[in-house]
Amino acid sequence: MESELGPLDRRSSVGVGSGARGSDMHDNHDVAFFFTRFIFALSIACHGAQTLFGLFGGPQNTRDPWMVIAGLFEFVGGLAIALGVFTRPLAFFLSVVLGVTYYKVNFGGGLWPIENRGEVTVLFLAFFLYVAARGAGAISIDGLRGSA
Repeated sequence: MESELGPLDRRSSVGVGSGARGSDMHDNHDVAFFFTRFIFALSIACHGAQTLFGLFGGPQNTRDPWMVIAGLFEFVGGLAIALGVFTRPLAFFLSVVLGVTYYKVNFGGGLWPIENRGEVTVLFLAFFLYVAARGAGAISIDGLRGSA
């Protein structure tokens, strides 16, 4: 049955427009966001494990107190965000940590991330700011608790 607006009106589609879920538990956007969040979060957790424990072929870097703080946020925050628990505050704080890290490590090498080898840091920062604004999504512990 078509709506008054015609066949292009997609407000009644599952997961489109008003956010209605219909009879399906999750739509394609929820699944895509889950996998994106999971991959980014595990990647940053691995980076934190590299900093804190010297895993994945990287040097352990615990002499600088800032690196310990950054490593802890990356490791613990990354694992929690992958599961989707306390996602908004952890993603926000992780974004702040990444911003400070970019300033301390990369900014002196030039203005643009491509010049100072900070592209990955900027991408992580932008993604986690998005997650802080959006929340964990439906496929998460936060989603199960109703706080996504």
